[in-house]
Amino acid sequence: MEHTPLVSVIVPCYNMEKYLTDTIASVRSQTFGDWELLVVDDASTDGTMRILHDFSQQDPRIKVAVKDEHSGIAHTRNRCLQRAKGRYLAFLDADDLWHPEKLEKQLRFMQERQAAFSYTSYDLIDENGQPLGKTIHATRDLNYQAYLRNTLIGCSTVMLDTEKTGKVTVPNFRTSEDTATWLNLLRRGVVAQALPEALTSYRIRVHSASSNKWKAATDLWRVYRRQERLSLPNALYCFSCYAFNAVKKRLRS
Repeated sequence: MEHTPLVSVIVPCYNMEKYLTDTIASVRSQTFGDWELLVVDDASTDGTMRILHDFSQQDPRIKVAVKDEHSGIAHTRNRCLQRAKGRYLAFLDADDLWHPEKLEKQLRFMQERQAAFSYTSYDLIDENGQPLGKTIHATRDLNYQAYLRNTLIGCSTVMLDTEKTGKVTVPNFRTSEDTATWLNLLRRGVVAQALPEALTSYRIRVHSASSNKWKAATDLWRVYRRQERLSLPNALYCFSCYAFNAVKKRLRS
């Protein structure tokens, strides 16, 4: 009988040759080992597939799929989720890094608190993986209304218990697909519980999709209006709070 891992690690990637080796190594270095790493490549044009092939040959827990056409982050995440077998889902962007005890500590935290959704603090690194000396702190638990106005949840810090959340699907937004996903869950009454320890390193890249602040802001506005169906005054209020908290988060880090 095939073993069913407890944790499925969700990693979509596209042209991540420069960072992917370190990202996968950070998963393989986890002190908790009962995981599967699901990587879906979004039709990369660099050496990403060579790296993925090499790792999948070295470690049977690493499972790779390749798309024929580039279709974006949301579709790629969903391909990962469709293949997931674990009770717990852990999200990781293909250029970020996990600290060695990330899965062990977060899983214990969730089991002790009977949490459906958790997120952690994270530190910032530059494009070359050097620490920037800044930490984004997971300061409090977040319900739906609180998260509409906040920026605290880092995608690569999230872990979900699917026995409590039910099926997880990523809405089709260009840069705010993770925010839209968390809002979908929180709207159902799930609470995102904060683990204050920094267990992930988030890479700041100059030319990443999230670094284009105008496009990211436009996409977030679409989430508020199209998915959440907020009234114009409420959307404006939430958006202004979100922007304010984003600036405050960086200044305090």
